[in-house]
Amino acid sequence: MAGRIRDDDIAEVREKARIDDVVSQYVTLKRAGAGSLKGLCPFHDEKTPSFNVNPSRQFFHCFGCGEGGDVIAFVMKVDGLTFTETVERLAEKYGVQLRREDGDDEPVRPRGPARSRLLEAHKVAQEFYAEQLGTADAVVARQFLDQRGFDQAAAQMFGVGFAPRDGEALTRHLRGRRFTDEESVAAGLVALGRSHYDRFRGRLVWPIREANGDTIGFGARRIFDDDRIEAKYLNTSETAIYKKSQVLYGIDMARTAMKDAQQAVVVEGYTDVMACHLAGVRTAVASCGTAFGADHARVLRRFLGDHDTTSGEVIFTFDGDSAGQKAAMKVLETDQVFASQTYVAVAPEGMDPCDLRLKEGDEAVRELVAKRQPLYRFALDNILARHDLDRADGRIDALRDAAGLVAGIRDKTKMDSFSRELAHMVGVDVDEVRTEVRRAASRPAKQPDERRTPRASEAPEPVEPPRPALPSLSDPRFLIEREMLKLVIQHPAGVGRTTAHVTTGDFTHPTFQGVWEAVTAAGGPTSGAEDPGWANKVRGSASDPAVVAAITELGVEPVRGTSDPTPTFAVAYVYRLQELTTSRRIADVKARLQRTNPVENALEYNRMFGELVMLEQHRRKLREGAVGQPGASA
Repeated sequence: MAGRIRDDDIAEVREKARIDDVVSQYVTLKRAGAGSLKGLCPFHDEKTPSFNVNPSRQFFHCFGCGEGGDVIAFVMKVDGLTFTETVERLAEKYGVQLRREDGDDEPVRPRGPARSRLLEAHKVAQEFYAEQLGTADAVVARQFLDQRGFDQAAAQMFGVGFAPRDGEALTRHLRGRRFTDEESVAAGLVALGRSHYDRFRGRLVWPIREANGDTIGFGARRIFDDDRIEAKYLNTSETAIYKKSQVLYGIDMARTAMKDAQQAVVVEGYTDVMACHLAGVRTAVASCGTAFGADHARVLRRFLGDHDTTSGEVIFTFDGDSAGQKAAMKVLETDQVFASQTYVAVAPEGMDPCDLRLKEGDEAVRELVAKRQPLYRFALDNILARHDLDRADGRIDALRDAAGLVAGIRDKTKMDSFSRELAHMVGVDVDEVRTEVRRAASRPAKQPDERRTPRASEAPEPVEPPRPALPSLSDPRFLIEREMLKLVIQHPAGVGRTTAHVTTGDFTHPTFQGVWEAVTAAGGPTSGAEDPGWANKVRGSASDPAVVAAITELGVEPVRGTSDPTPTFAVAYVYRLQELTTSRRIADVKARLQRTNPVENALEYNRMFGELVMLEQHRRKLREGAVGQPGASA
């Protein structure tokens, strides 16, 4: 479906998908004061509830980890979906018909069967395949699993099944469960030749699930010598619910462990995922029938909360042979997608995790992951191995190739240490390495379409220098600013026109300045008085993630001193906010007066003194205006 979903339809999804209803499907919520709900946060490990939901404002916010937003943001985060996928899923569930901007006014309906029918067909197929694994016809399938160290309990744990050799067994079963052939074909479970037949007949099958546990496809392994399809693995083709570039096998089982451990282990196959989980490495996932790419990396980022350089680690496991080394080098193409630290774990003797567990036990698999090495070091060894370091020209070529790798290191504080290490490994002076690294860093980054055959000497885009740390939004210095903004976001009708003279300059915290700019861009508090979607409108006017997070936080935290603020209550905060602004101006003028000679610069001195007197009078009036008003004395 082409085109952007209409804003009106997105707004209807937000209205009908009540946030308390949606969140309660994942979190046990309890009442926590007037109009507020509280529970344990699904995004980080906690023992004391800090996850708040405000049904009236359709907002959630966790005071422990800082996650927050509306119902769409919640489902995107908890299920690892894109914005469009989330809107479409909620629309289907809550009966909203979606339209696209570039089409007519006719509702956009999915081509073919509804998503819910495709998911139900996969659920039925998975149960059917799992049951068939226990039949006499599946003895070869069970032997295959047993030879790789997987018993019946392991098969049940991962939902492994067997597709009967009878090419129409599943087709008949689905018909018996009232699925049409059109639905079965659209799901990718049945194919159409001269007649309808099972796509995965005579194979051992693994269900491929979304993060929420819904089965959306299958991976099928060849186990019979007379199988006319010679490919070792068959995977579900692209369907309305299955996109191979975004699917990771095992994500449903690994998601919680990934979040807790801040680690993801990427292996190469279904049995490797099984071996890792059974050995205690519960963060393992694998791509399905395609190489690990940038889209897979983005999926992992959503579950790792991968936003800064210390947020976690992604470990890739490869065979130790040349093919494995080539695969590891290809990871460099997606490495810059991650903010997490990236590692490589290479098993001895070319074994994969499944072979390693079978031969040496669970401990060996855990040790493989524990002994991972940084991707940059693995890549550096790989680059230098291609050159003859006993020759002068070989050392020069090696240095040029490796300098780009050093220049691309995200943590720039380590660059000098890496330069020294490279100098020692190549056998050149460290100043030569530093010069070459600077040259590599200055080269323009290649565009995506130019990276099909990347060279290690091509430097990635320069990393933006880290911003200085900002003070906490809860710092007492910003109490008045914070309470004022909570009133504006939660109770725009109560604030009314009392903020007519408030400007961005009245806020000292950069994030609160951004919040006020978002309020102004949304039309100001008066435009939110009769708008139930006011908080979302303000949030949508912000682009800085820190400002967006602050708006969600301010949207759920109770206002001090009252649950139903009046204009009289609000004006007290306006007076106190502007009094603080005036106090800062007074301090500035006093500082200039101290630096000014009253004799040599009498005119300027007298002008500033007059300004100071006026400011002091203005501050006194503001203070008197706030006296006796509730709330602002906090």
